[in-house]
Amino acid sequence: MDAPTKKPLTVVELRASDLNGNGGVFCPSPVAGMKLWNTHPRIFLDVAGTGEARCAYCGTIYKLKEGEHFGHGGH
Repeated sequence: MDAPTKKPLTVVELRASDLNGNGGVFCPSPVAGMKLWNTHPRIFLDVAGTGEARCAYCGTIYKLKEGEHFGHGGH
């Protein structure tokens, strides 16, 4: 029996301006080059809280680029 082939992790680096007003993104995401119609149910991922979030469906990791910060004031 062949060992299962592991799919390489996809890491999407984001600018703070890529996050929505709540500090997150939705997956699947066009930012990650995904077509919305052929992937998985759309879920919200909170990136601003820790600087990174992983999609429970596809494993894609969304993280802020180094030096990027999401501001919480003025909304």
